[in-house]
Amino acid sequence: MESNVRAAKQQLLDDFAKVYADAEGLLKAVRDVPGERAQAVRESVEARLGAAKERLRDLQDQTVEKTKAAAKATDDYVHDNPWRSILAAASVGVVIGLLIARR
Repeated sequence: MESNVRAAKQQLLDDFAKVYADAEGLLKAVRDVPGERAQAVRESVEARLGAAKERLRDLQDQTVEKTKAAAKATDDYVHDNPWRSILAAASVGVVIGLLIARR
C-alpha cells in the first residue's frame, strides 16, 4: 500500500514536471508577442509557474524526509526486534514458496 502511494506521488511529480516544462516552452515561444495584455498574461503565468515550482520542491523535500523517517523507523524496529523480523521474513518466504509451488 505504501509503495503504491509513493509510486502515485512520484508519477504526479513526474507529470507536474512535464506540464511545467511544457508551460515554460510555451512562455518562451510567445515571449516576443507584442501588447500590454500579452505582457500581463506572461507575467501572471511566470509568477504562477514559479509558485508551482516552489510547491513541487517542497513536496519533493517532504517526500524525501518521510521516506528517510520510514527507513529509520524500519531499521530501528529490526534492530530492537530481530527475532520478530526474522520470523516475519521467514513467514513471508514460506507463503511465497507455497504460492510458487501451487503453480
